[in-house]
Formats: sequence, structure tokens, C-alpha cells
Amino acid sequence: MKVLVIGAGNMGLTYAEGMAESPLLSKYKLKIYDTDPKKIESLSKDSRFIVYDNLDDCLPKADIVFIAVKPYHSDGLFEDMKPMLNDNQIFVSLMAGVTIDTIQQKLEAKKVIRTMPNLPAQVGKGVTSYTESDTVSRVELLMIRNLLDTTGTSIHVNTENFIDASTGISGSGPAYVFYFMQSMLEAAQKMGFSDYDSKVLVSSTFEGAIELFNQNDISPKSWIDKVASKGGTTQAAIDSMDDNNVKQLIQDAAYAAFDRAVEMGKED
Repeated sequence: MKVLVIGAGNMGLTYAEGMAESPLLSKYKLKIYDTDPKKIESLSKDSRFIVYDNLDDCLPKADIVFIAVKPYHSDGLFEDMKPMLNDNQIFVSLMAGVTIDTIQQKLEAKKVIRTMPNLPAQVGKGVTSYTESDTVSRVELLMIRNLLDTTGTSIHVNTENFIDASTGISGSGPAYVFYFMQSMLEAAQKMGFSDYDSKVLVSSTFEGAIELFNQNDISPKSWIDKVASKGGTTQAAIDSMDDNNVKQLIQDAAYAAFDRAVEMGKED
């Protein structure tokens, strides 16, 4: 199985590094294509990869092609790719808002899988939702899932609508968490804690809360009830968030990302 990653940006390189460690690729080194001379020079020193700056040298022989470029770069890329393709190749898109139908039409390709990855894939804690065109077989889909799982875990969804929806939850979600963390950091600093102590307080609190959630079959609401006693400090904080409609604002933010993903698909 010969795998090619087109685009060595943050997400493309993240998946390249995860897949390079997979036993599925034991026979062949993973191939990476990019046009940035500095990236090419840097990646060429990594023994896990074969790096290319010319599509002619790598695309025609690839079995699976991960497309990890910015959506606005896709049109020019697709034009360059189109003459080099064959019907047996599988194309895995890591691009936000670009539909399966668009990729099939512009590449005249049959087998397309659309994914929505997220940033924690960089530390092996990512979650990738994915769905496929009708022409992808179950065996091929399982093979792709195994590759996606090298960066964390993956979730198969039945329609592209769920890809857009997962953009609002998992794809953009890390930014919501960082937003909340930044707010807590600033609060801790205003209370007089040093930058270092603020970071420890916030990061350890998040890490501990997530571990509790993952190790027990208890809802977040139930955990809140365990921490918040009537008339206590935690209840005062929860009451403040409820009074300011924070829950609804967070849900509105998730839907804003979802709606924007749908818009991007229509614009494309």
C-alpha cells in the first residue's frame, strides 16, 4: 500500500507522522508532496518519508492520497492532479467544507473519503469523523480507518451533514476549550497568581476533570452536582454562568461553526 500525503502543513504532517509509524506501511515509506522548499529540505532529512516537489513523480503510483491543503488552494491542485489519476486510487480529504461531490467532479475520481480531523491529532489524541462515496468498499474503508486511527480515534458517520456538524463540535472544538482556558488563566493572574502557577492550576484542572469524565459513566451535569454544594463557591460560579446564559452561548458558537462549514460547501 503506497500512501501519499499532499500538503505538509500542520494537519498533513500530523497524519503523515502518525501513519509513518503504522505497520500497514511497513513495505513502503510514506510519500509527501509539498511546494515549499524549506519544508522539502527539512522533511528530506526524516528517514520515515520520501519527499517530492513534483506530482508526476509520486501521484500516479500512489494507492491512497491524503489531500491536506487549504480549501482555497484546491482548485489549482485538482487541475494539476487530474491528468495523473486512475480509477483505483482512493482520495482522503482533510479539507474543511469541500464536499465529496466537488472532489469527484473536479478530479473525475470515484473513490473519495471526506474527513474532519482536529488539532489534538498532533499528540495522538485526535478524533476524526469520516464518510465515504458509494464506490468505496468495506475493506477499503477499514483500511482508511486504520490509518486515521494512527492519530487518535475515528468515528464513521453516514452522511456529509455529520461531517459539517462534527466541524462545530470536534473540528473547531479545541479552540473553544482554549478560549475557556485563556479566560481562566487571565482570571487566575488577576487574582495574583504567577503565570506559571496560573498555567498549572488551569491545565491540571482540565486534565483532572477530563480523566474523571473518561473513567466513569457519569454525565457532566452529575459531576457538576457532585462539586457544587448549595450556597457554596462552585454554585456561585455556576449561577453566574447560568445568569449570563453561557451554556446557550457555547451551543450557539458550535452551531455557528456548523453553519459556516455548510456555507463553505455551498460556496465551493
